[in-house]
Order: sequence, then C-alpha cells, then structure tokens
Amino acid sequence: MDLQLTGKRALVAAASRGLGAAIARTLAEEGCIVEISSRNEANAVATAEAITADTKGIVTGVGVDVTDGEAVQAWIDDAAARFGGLDIVIPNAGGPRQQPFGSSTPSDWDASYALTLRSAMMFAHGAKPHLTEGGTILYLTSSSVKEPIVQLSMSGIFRAGVAALAKTLASEWVSEGIRVNHLIPGRIATERLDELDASTAERLNISFEEARSASESALPMGRYGTPEEFAAAAAFLVSPVASYITGATLQVDGGMIRSVL
Repeated sequence: MDLQLTGKRALVAAASRGLGAAIARTLAEEGCIVEISSRNEANAVATAEAITADTKGIVTGVGVDVTDGEAVQAWIDDAAARFGGLDIVIPNAGGPRQQPFGSSTPSDWDASYALTLRSAMMFAHGAKPHLTEGGTILYLTSSSVKEPIVQLSMSGIFRAGVAALAKTLASEWVSEGIRVNHLIPGRIATERLDELDASTAERLNISFEEARSASESALPMGRYGTPEEFAAAAAFLVSPVASYITGATLQVDGGMIRSVL
C-alpha cells in the first residue's frame, strides 16, 4: 500500500533513540522530509545522519528540551519556516522517573507534568498555526493510560491527560481538516524497556534474563514487539490513507491490554 507520504513535512520529538527514532526512520523510508529532536543535540544529529545514510531520505536533527516551552515553540516555528509549513507533528518525550505515587514529591509531580503533559500541550499550541487541512498530530503514550502500573505512577497520571488532550483536539480541530490520534505502545523492545526490565530485576532480586522472560511469557503473543512494528502503525495513522481516522486510540501491544474500554 502506498501511504502517500512522499514530500510530507514531519517533526518527531525525542527521537534520537527508541520509538521516536523508529518512527522517524519509517517516515523517511516512506518519503517524508523529517526533522527530529533530542535534548542532546549531538545524539539527534547522529541519529538523523544514520537514518539519512540508510534511507537516502531528508532527515535533520536538532537539540530541543521539550520541558522548555519557548524552545519547543522556537523549533516548531523555525522548522515550519524552513519547510514552508508542517504536515505531521509527533510530540514525544522520555517517560517520567519510575516510582509509586507514595514515594513521589510535589517536585516530582511538577517535573513529570512538564515533561509529559505540558510538553504535549505546548506542541499542540505551537503546531496549530502551521498545520493546514490534511495536517495531523499523533501522540504517543503508554499502556498505563489503560491499566495503571504502580511503579510508573507519574507516567499513568500525566499520560492519561495526554490521551484526553488528543481526544479534545480531535473534536476541536476536525472542522479545519486536522486529525489528532493517540498511539499506545505495549512492550516494545527499546532501550527504555531494557531500563524497566533491569529495574524490575533489581526490585525482585532476580536476573535481567529472568525478568525479561517472565515479562514476555505474560504476553499473549509471547514476545516483545519490535520498534519497526510500532512505527508502521504510526506511519499509517499520520498518512493520508488514514484520512477518516481522528480521535482514535490504537494499541500496538500484542494483545497485552485486556480492558474492554
């Protein structure tokens, strides 16, 4: 299927590694003009160069701290000016620190809000003037918005707000031809998941391999998903082929989330 993405102008935040990098690579393969960001500019540039070399696409990297609203706005405005507008915006951010709510503090709440929910709102606010009919925003959250995870309390609380934001914007902007959707990763084999499995192993006093095996065996498909599988779903949702899909929540989780709603 031709996703009709050739020449589409895309921003992917927090994309020097993990899910963001996988999405940027897939969009480049599909012919998008892509710019990625990372808090560490050198990492963003290195990833962009690697994707460019592999795909022969147009990919650039810049340094942006998504907790800095002015920096986010400046990046969006600058990229839109250079590209002559934007078609695709994928806000993304590293997850809040792992901790149960009972061990969190007000400073933890503020940091998690700025990283997760405030940045998502800032991207919407900044991108809206540059998106025309057919433009789209795709938010990435977590399975914790469906089934809270005790060790990821801040993620569940604020990413649920991002899910609500996506639904709100989808309704508010639909008359202008702008689509907003929401993608939930299950257990996708990224560096972030390595960190979570290592934390679980330490907490339970077992080996990393034992923690990983137990986690995978609990999944209906019996394995973690690949970043490429997740990125394929993202590319579809931001493509013109998905033109009648807005306000949707799609789980890429191998059947992990069993809730009905």
